[in-house]
Amino acid sequence: MKTFNETDENAGRFYIRLIVAALFVLVGCILLIVRIYSLQIKNYKEYQRLANDNRISVLPIVPQRGNVIDRNGAVLARNFIAYTLEITPSQVVNLEKTIDALSEVVVIEQKDRERFRKYFENDRRLASAPIRTRLSDEEVARFMVQRYRFPGVDVQAPLFRDYPNGPLGSHLIGYISRISNRDVDLIEASNEADNYRGSRYIGKSGVEAIYQADLHGITGREHVENTAGGKVVRSLKTEPATPGSDIELSIDIELQKVAEAAFGERRGALVAIDPTNGEVLALVSMPTFDPNLFVDGISAPDWKMLNTSVDKPLLNRAVSSAYPPGSTFKPFMALAGLNAGKRTLTQKISDPGGFAFGGHYFRDHKKGGHGAVDLHKSIVVSCNTYYYMLANDLGIDAMASYIGQFGLGSLTGIDIPDEKEGVLPSPAWKRKRFASQGAAHQKWYAGETISVGVGQGYNAYTPVQMALATATIANGGKRMRPRVLRAVIDIHGHRQELPSELVKEVSGNPEYMAAVQRAMEETNRVGTAARSFSTATYRSGGKTGTAQTYSVKKGQKYDKNDESLRDHSWFIAFASTEEREIALAVFVENGGPGSVSAAPIARQVFDAYLLEKRVDKPTPEDTGAASEDEGSDDHPGNGADTGNGENAG
Repeated sequence: MKTFNETDENAGRFYIRLIVAALFVLVGCILLIVRIYSLQIKNYKEYQRLANDNRISVLPIVPQRGNVIDRNGAVLARNFIAYTLEITPSQVVNLEKTIDALSEVVVIEQKDRERFRKYFENDRRLASAPIRTRLSDEEVARFMVQRYRFPGVDVQAPLFRDYPNGPLGSHLIGYISRISNRDVDLIEASNEADNYRGSRYIGKSGVEAIYQADLHGITGREHVENTAGGKVVRSLKTEPATPGSDIELSIDIELQKVAEAAFGERRGALVAIDPTNGEVLALVSMPTFDPNLFVDGISAPDWKMLNTSVDKPLLNRAVSSAYPPGSTFKPFMALAGLNAGKRTLTQKISDPGGFAFGGHYFRDHKKGGHGAVDLHKSIVVSCNTYYYMLANDLGIDAMASYIGQFGLGSLTGIDIPDEKEGVLPSPAWKRKRFASQGAAHQKWYAGETISVGVGQGYNAYTPVQMALATATIANGGKRMRPRVLRAVIDIHGHRQELPSELVKEVSGNPEYMAAVQRAMEETNRVGTAARSFSTATYRSGGKTGTAQTYSVKKGQKYDKNDESLRDHSWFIAFASTEEREIALAVFVENGGPGSVSAAPIARQVFDAYLLEKRVDKPTPEDTGAASEDEGSDDHPGNGADTGNGENAG
């Protein structure tokens, strides 16, 4: 037995353990002190910033989009506030059950559910999206009473876009729609992502797209304090958004209304320009569409209807489609021949009713021909034989070189998206076009030159190109850049006008330009356009055109009842009074003779602009509802062999 004073042999182990434990405690305290020093002293500012970031949020303030107005101040695109029911999925436990419950409070249709899902599929940035838009006051009241039942769901009051004129001028004005993932990529690539935080809409077509940067404005910022649950407690600081600028267009919407009404139910396009400065006064593509359909996200049935329609209402025929010009090409051919020295103003040719070349017979539209024809008469009566011979004498290279100065076959630079270049034929163009099809397809044949001389063959131009070329003749050879923007007006009312731009002055003798102008004026008085213009009280000049869409060969018969085979109708013209000038091109798809379909439309537009005569609905005479037995004004006619066998239309 051990006595009280005897040393326990385990005491040493106890002390060792005590020392080790003390060291652990000491090291832990030292580490804790170091960590506290790091958090509270050394990195205090950084962690304070992180804490504030958790407590303080920066919310984007979406700027108000600018309005679009016409040259007289009429509103073409504007904004309005409407209530929307918005869901933030991250704050909702069961999304489908929540939507089902919401449908008992407000009307939610299947199309609303589909559109809600598409929002997140098409825009990866979204944290929330509307399940219903444009709620009535009654619906808002019903929801607010039961709001406590729906965490993550709230009523918002965003701005919506409105096009008060509906389909009128839709291809020109364009539309806005939800930002897609493709739009996000483009925004990020242009380093504009910060300015589009919170924005859900962007211009998709027309001036809404071209002038998106001016219309959008600059996004603002609001710094707010949040609770741990994310609820906003108070606003700390606000950096207000800068609203987008208003866009004033050169368009006269009343003139646009007259032009569209004149087309009736027919397909086609019209572009009217002030020759002195290039301002576009009207730009029509028929049929149109209602841009309001796209604002909230177009429904599947509406989208299918617009995309499958044989009339292609979404196609901007004024700038995005090119067609053979027919005999509207002749004034430019006349100028090319005069300035190249291949013709004089008094030189005459004999027209027997056609032109034989290379085993083909190119027919005139008048059986028996026009007899002795000089340049003036060739335009007034639209003599094909004169231009068959002139094309042969000029050659394709000389034709392309001179006529290209009018802007045909090249982009005009108009401030409307998706402009098509068209085709001004030449051997170089054909080699490039058919580079993959062998030497036989690339070779230029002499018979093709004859066809090009009367506006057929590979010729293909947009209505805006034809309008600009006509305006260049009216302006004495000065080609201005066409534009639809007239001015940008900021929120302070400061107006920045877009100056006119002279692109090119066509080379040649001014006397020849004046001679062609006189011949076009005579065309309207007693020539192929006299039916529409003989009673006009103002100075005007024009040229009709009928472009083949179906090449009739020997043994075949043309079916005039098949609209798809019917010729295209063209009319180019200029007119003026002491106060105003205007030039235009009218194209009626499958409209038949230019004198019957296109010229009457031009007359209505001229009367409206120069005499302020407004027409609400076209009369049978205005729409060209005349018997086709009157015949074509300038078409080669059935049985004509163009020597090409191919059509650019």
